[in-house]
Amino acid sequence: MSVVLWQQRKSRLSTMIDQPGGVSVGVALAQAHENLGALQARSQVIVAERISDLAALSAPAKGDPDIQRRMTQAYDLSSAIIDAAGPFELHDLCTVATGLCDLIDAAQSGETFDWRIVTVHAQSMQLIMKLPPEAADARVQVLDSLKQVLEKKIPGGTPSES
Repeated sequence: MSVVLWQQRKSRLSTMIDQPGGVSVGVALAQAHENLGALQARSQVIVAERISDLAALSAPAKGDPDIQRRMTQAYDLSSAIIDAAGPFELHDLCTVATGLCDLIDAAQSGETFDWRIVTVHAQSMQLIMKLPPEAADARVQVLDSLKQVLEKKIPGGTPSES
């Protein structure tokens, strides 16, 4: 009878992982925050451009067969706002943009979509961008009003958390 012995070799990667060193979590977070800081100005420009693009979307005419494309444009612009604003903790803008995405998602195909929803959300984002940081009460009031629209248009639905 023969016995087969197998010797497990340790990979270079596992050896490196087992060795002490590297960067602590606190230092890594500080570096990441610093790297994000360098991108914040560009993010503000992107957010402002996407909000402007969203506000510029004209309401389609009643029975317009192009409504789905325009709704997709509005959804994509809102999603781009979330992508650009999210890393910089612009939670109010993300909440408004997420609400618009939820409302567009909930729209029934074949039914008329109330385009005023897009207009109101775009105007709300413009307002939030202009408000000073200390205007917390005004921000809450805007978000509460939009939440009421969301609850009315999606009965029984739960809006996405941002």
